[in-house]
Amino acid sequence: MDWRALPSLSSLRAFEAASRLRSFSAAGRELNVTHAAIAQQVRALEAELGLSLAFREGRGLGLTAEGQALSNGLRDGFGTIQTTISDLTEAQAGRPIRLSMTPSFANRWLMPRLGEFWKQHPDIPLSLHPERNIVDLRRDGRDIAIRCGRGDWPGVDAQMLMPTGYSVMATPSLMKGRKSLSVQEMSVMPWLAEDDWPEQFAWLRNAGLDPDTLPISRVETEELARAGARAGYGLHIEIAALCKEELEDGRLVEAFTSNEPGFGYYIVTRPGVHKPALRSLVRWLKSVVDRI
Repeated sequence: MDWRALPSLSSLRAFEAASRLRSFSAAGRELNVTHAAIAQQVRALEAELGLSLAFREGRGLGLTAEGQALSNGLRDGFGTIQTTISDLTEAQAGRPIRLSMTPSFANRWLMPRLGEFWKQHPDIPLSLHPERNIVDLRRDGRDIAIRCGRGDWPGVDAQMLMPTGYSVMATPSLMKGRKSLSVQEMSVMPWLAEDDWPEQFAWLRNAGLDPDTLPISRVETEELARAGARAGYGLHIEIAALCKEELEDGRLVEAFTSNEPGFGYYIVTRPGVHKPALRSLVRWLKSVVDRI
């Protein structure tokens, strides 16, 4: 390792935090320094490398192509260091199982059932990580994840937990007595969508709807979109398995659905031998689905 060829670790750490959080201020709070100190470190790094890495974008921070490449590399590198140190220093027997899942899955499926797992396995501690982005298990220090998709992610083992698909949800007031909606009817009705919606937009196009022509109101988070949909402000795409109680008690109507084979929630783990506690968690997750 030729340390003389590398910029200072403090500037690399500052840039990694700023690029990940897309904000000098947020990076400063995370690293317990001022936003001005973060900005100074990033500019010094740019000067040392002779590259433009970041720029102001609205209220946040945008990355150049070079900046994104460096951000990805630093995140991988620092993540590997963090995981290695954690694995070496934590007592393996008592370390919590670190479970990653989306906030929606955590709130609406896992948490109402988790008491059963703790009752059966009081000796197995869990650390829950509700995360919107798909994480790298090794880099981000996670033991297991629940992901929605087709289970074809490289470098991991994926077991189907439960098949599911997207559905268009609406309130009875928005449906006005209808049991379902046609593609034509949905094309002229109001919609609600969170900012980051690539998978759902692809699903819409596959169903015959053009997201660019739909009357969509954008909101910042999935929680806001769901709340607006339940207030009757518009249609919203959701996973039917997570709306079971609301569908059963009539608060929501499944207005349109299209199930694709192989699409669902998967239990994702790193390849290799797993410790007994992790195997117990996997068995419990599968047993819950078998009883539903």
